Amino acid sequence: MLKLTIRNDRSGPAKGFHPWMFSKALASVPEGITPGEPVLLYDQSGNFLASGYFNSYGQISVRLWGQEEGEEAGMDFFARRVARALYVRRQYVEKQDTNAYRLINGESDLLPGLIVDKYADYLVVQFHTRGIERWKNDIIDALERTMGPRGIYERSDIPVRHFDALQPVSGLLRGQVPDIIEIKENGLKFLVDVKEGQKTGFFLDQRDKRFAFMKYAREKHVLNCFSYTGGFSVYAMAGGAKRVISVDSSNRALDLARENIVLNGFDASLCEFICEDVKKYLKGAGELFEAIILDPPAFIKDRRKKYEGLAGYKSINGMALRHLVPGGILLSCSCSAHLSLNDFRYLLSEVGAKAHRTMAILEEYTHGIDHPQLVPFTEGEYLKAIFLKDGF
Repeated sequence: MLKLTIRNDRSGPAKGFHPWMFSKALASVPEGITPGEPVLLYDQSGNFLASGYFNSYGQISVRLWGQEEGEEAGMDFFARRVARALYVRRQYVEKQDTNAYRLINGESDLLPGLIVDKYADYLVVQFHTRGIERWKNDIIDALERTMGPRGIYERSDIPVRHFDALQPVSGLLRGQVPDIIEIKENGLKFLVDVKEGQKTGFFLDQRDKRFAFMKYAREKHVLNCFSYTGGFSVYAMAGGAKRVISVDSSNRALDLARENIVLNGFDASLCEFICEDVKKYLKGAGELFEAIILDPPAFIKDRRKKYEGLAGYKSINGMALRHLVPGGILLSCSCSAHLSLNDFRYLLSEVGAKAHRTMAILEEYTHGIDHPQLVPFTEGEYLKAIFLKDGF
């Protein structure tokens, strides 16, 4: 394998196993290295630091995937990584009556650039970088050997691929994958559109937040904004909600939300599904709710548009508070990586002050068990969910 030298004064992140090695940390970069080529990193004193793959001649030169000097990339290598990730999910996720979860969470599962989501007996994969895509066949072979899925579907139709000049790709890779897959999460059932749905079909990273919301839904009128296929709506009904309104801009998503309510045996007459832009709905709605869920898409997709995104979060949370009864519960979420948890909390404080509402935090959540984060990899943080109570 190709050996690269890291400047001694820049070796700290590699020693702490931050998964990105930036170009300025390298003493030199030989010409002609292709993305995905395995590399070994050493400091200027000749001490081994880590292994990984060459990413590009851009800012992130190497993505790390190991700390063993003699470990070689190949199908066996990827199978070991998958087996290690699977062990954690089987120990802490599957035992919760759940058969859908993130199996591989990129850098934090030591497979940078790779996402694998498990939906019952099927897998959905995303290849984010040119380097990891080089190993696609070995990775798919490793997934087949370790998981034995009935089918593997690719959803590499994601904007991040543009940074590596990669085109969006989606389609069947192995076996057969139905258009709609039925999964189980905390004993509840959901229909997932893995081929056309958002992300890989379902917001798996909100599983623990959905479960936590159940206790706040009992005997309440609930509004689920940006409801998608009704994940929070189903949990609200399971928690004993009197009535649930789901608002989303996608008719297709709302059709699945309605089906998910019925699939779990709940009374669909207690649920309303409104296809409308959430901001437009909140501006025109005259009803008050005892519990409101705000789980919008990322309003800050680019750090250069942070202030514009912050204004969006302030606006939507302010409108939600106007429809929250005194003493009500607001679950406010953000999946913007460019907004920290502390900054999100401060933003909500500003919104509460402007609305003359005294808000208290009951619970805070970030990533779930199946979305682990390496301690030094703060760039991997994105999800924030805060349960707030008015008039504490």
